[in-house]
Amino acid sequence: MNAAAMDHDRSRDGPSSTGGGIEFGRLGGKQLGQMAAAGETVVDCVRVLAKSGDNIVAEVLRDQGEFLQWSHYPDGDVYDRDSGSQYYYHAHPPDERPGEHGHFHLFMRPKGMRDDMKPAMVPDFKAPEDPNDALSHLVAISMDNYGLPIALFTTNRWVTGEIWYGADDVIRMLDLYEIDLAHPGSWPVNCWLTAMVRLFRPQIADLLRRRDEAVAAWTPKDADTTVYEDRALEITSEMKISIDDQVRAVTEALKAK
Repeated sequence: MNAAAMDHDRSRDGPSSTGGGIEFGRLGGKQLGQMAAAGETVVDCVRVLAKSGDNIVAEVLRDQGEFLQWSHYPDGDVYDRDSGSQYYYHAHPPDERPGEHGHFHLFMRPKGMRDDMKPAMVPDFKAPEDPNDALSHLVAISMDNYGLPIALFTTNRWVTGEIWYGADDVIRMLDLYEIDLAHPGSWPVNCWLTAMVRLFRPQIADLLRRRDEAVAAWTPKDADTTVYEDRALEITSEMKISIDDQVRAVTEALKAK
């Protein structure tokens, strides 16, 4: 199921940030516990794949034929009809994303959303014919050549062809994201992605708020183009990440409780 339009050329002109500045000690014990459990799943998925010489990226590309830039992997995307969660992996030309092999795009469809999660009534809003096509992009996960995550980022609307939802609603969607499938994709990749959203939830929430701030502050040069379709604004927020650092920070915060 190919729900999102193919990405267009990316520019590096949009706002970006590195780090995170998350104060783990200020997070509640329940959330830290959920993050710790997710961290165990993330690490286990990587560990089990490594035992056979594989990694997350190699697994998602398994039996997919020649790896081509821009193509979606697995073919047709992965969509969990019960949770409304969806993802695909793809790559851009190396000069567009230095140090990156490719990235996952994660989405939520309306069938998985709560009734009070509605598209933002932006000036150029157009409801799709199929209500379930009003999907929201949650976050993208950049992967390096070793199959490990190196960054999280958000994008402008035109990049994925999504329907725009405000950050507050998208942040609430993070708790609903779950790929509970053995295939398409694969069990370890699907579990890993679900757990990554839990493990890095504070950072993703911060990126989504920064996304909305970037869009609000952006003025298109062409008066006939809305900010959501302005090709000059592509990546709206970005943050480097490390699984090891995140798990360590969560563990230390839990010990301090």
